[in-house]
Amino acid sequence: MSTENEGTAAPTPPAAPSAPPAPASETQAAGQAPAAAEPVTQQLPHTAAPGTEPTQQIPHDPEPPAAAPAAPVAPAAAPAPAYGQSPAATQAPAAHGAEGWPPPPTMPAYGAGGGHGGGAWGAPLGADGALPAKPKGKGGLIAAVLVAALLAGGIGGGVGYWAADRSNGGAGSTTISAGNTPKELKRDAGSIAGLAAGALPSVVTIEASAGDGEGGTGTGFVYDQQGHILTNNHVVASAANGGKLTATFSDGKKYDAEVVGRAQGYDVAVLKLKNPPAGLKPLPLGDSEKVAVGDSTIAIGAPFGLSNTVTTGIVSAKNRPVASGDGSGGKNSYMSALQTDASINPGNSGGPLLDGRGAVIGINSAIQSAGNGGFGGGQAGSIGLGFAIPINQAKNVAESLIKTGKPVYPVISVSVDLQSKAEGAKISEQGAAANDLVDPNGPAGKAGLKPGDIITEFGGKPVDSGPTLISMIWTYQPGDTVKLTYLRGGKPSTVDITLGSRVGDK
Repeated sequence: MSTENEGTAAPTPPAAPSAPPAPASETQAAGQAPAAAEPVTQQLPHTAAPGTEPTQQIPHDPEPPAAAPAAPVAPAAAPAPAYGQSPAATQAPAAHGAEGWPPPPTMPAYGAGGGHGGGAWGAPLGADGALPAKPKGKGGLIAAVLVAALLAGGIGGGVGYWAADRSNGGAGSTTISAGNTPKELKRDAGSIAGLAAGALPSVVTIEASAGDGEGGTGTGFVYDQQGHILTNNHVVASAANGGKLTATFSDGKKYDAEVVGRAQGYDVAVLKLKNPPAGLKPLPLGDSEKVAVGDSTIAIGAPFGLSNTVTTGIVSAKNRPVASGDGSGGKNSYMSALQTDASINPGNSGGPLLDGRGAVIGINSAIQSAGNGGFGGGQAGSIGLGFAIPINQAKNVAESLIKTGKPVYPVISVSVDLQSKAEGAKISEQGAAANDLVDPNGPAGKAGLKPGDIITEFGGKPVDSGPTLISMIWTYQPGDTVKLTYLRGGKPSTVDITLGSRVGDK
């Protein structure tokens, strides 16, 4: 099945996702799974209004069973002779402090039983002054082991007492206090905490509600001092026609907002606060072209309605072709995305992705999901594969929307077969007249391309599918000249194409 590819949304769902991505409405774009370079992604849907999400309490621990009655405590034994001391020496222990040891514990006199170093407790000596004969069998061994264990416990207690007495000088206190505790904890401005503190006042939580009461929550950030807010199109789409939009800052102050312009194909939208406060601080914009894999990232947003959430990670990849849509056909979004492992979830949509200096390098827009999990089902969450629209592209779109209210797309004026299994972007051969498949007056037609040609490189980068080609085209501006390589009959050719333009979404 072929769809028109002019750098705009195609009437059929993108081929990128093997499990089609879901937009704000949570419907997913159908389509053939593209080559391995294209991740299965899901547009970050905005979330339900805060406070209405289902939660699950953590069960408290069950009541512990009643303790069994304690067994009788075995009697303590007389102390053993000190190491290197004869048994006789134990008969007259030194006074407390004479040898540095406390007095031996007093032992109770029980009925009968073996002891160690003396007679049975409470048992008289024999007529000849000798000890009574010890009983034979296991009983004697058990008694000896028990007494030895009790004796070891008595010595341990004595040593502990002596150590405490020596360390405290007899004061009786063992309290230890930390010294040199700083009176004020200062965080460096370049730390994660410092960068988050600087950025949060410029990030807003967007609540969108349609006329029928449906809506959700997303994120945006201050673009300029005039009160323009940059966000995703799918965050505000439900409220674009007669709905209500509000933007809440991190200090809790809420402002009404309106849509200035939307670019569905780029998934970018610009709002404006109706009564913006004085002293708005726009977030600084970085250069997404200079981002390197491994650079630190900070994502700020309202995942599942939890406003002012900060997560961190790194740039995992660049120029990742991502296609997402709402499943209605002809309303697909494409991006050559920055990939990050910073945790982003539904509700992070439209929020800033910052670099290690606190500058915006992207707009969080989509995630790859392992499935629709969670307690009782519902929206899927982060598995460490998030995608952001590069800020260089988003900035160009925002400027166009602020000036004219409409997006401008670069195009090559061909129809691409999104279901093709070819290793590249195949120009459709059927489904319309040849002049509709390749506009003879368009950039590709003027460069000599025909239906059936397979585009394999664009701007020196490999092309593995139709959605990949679209996402690459949209990183340029109308009027740019780009090298394009294509196959015809298995033979490669390279031509220069000057990109055309199209105003507005179809």
